[in-house]
Amino acid sequence: MKQQRNYDKIKKQLEEQRKVVAAGIDHFTTDNLNMSQRDASGDLSGYTFHMADVATDNFDREFSIDLASNEQQLLNRIDEALKKIEEGTYGVCENCNVPIGMERLKAVPYARLCIKCKEEEEKKAKRG
Repeated sequence: MKQQRNYDKIKKQLEEQRKVVAAGIDHFTTDNLNMSQRDASGDLSGYTFHMADVATDNFDREFSIDLASNEQQLLNRIDEALKKIEEGTYGVCENCNVPIGMERLKAVPYARLCIKCKEEEEKKAKRG
């Protein structure tokens, strides 16, 4: 019963986090990615852009795309966690099928791996 109450709190936390992340993605796409280069610079003249300005604008666009991509990945993980809560499979490590500790779930509510498996994954990433 106590675990279900914790999961209810985590579900609310995930839903709130989902709203924030989705709003951030909307901001990236409407404010940064859908603007033309002329709109983004505020230049209303018909003159061409300097190469350095174009490079800076391209860098800014790529940076925004990377941020939006990271936010989309986080949104996907949040959605997966919410789905697992609904299915009753939440809180179990995807790698070793051991329950994920409640402290970890409170800190990272979309965690897919227990601490031990996450540490192993990070060690492999550093080596490879």
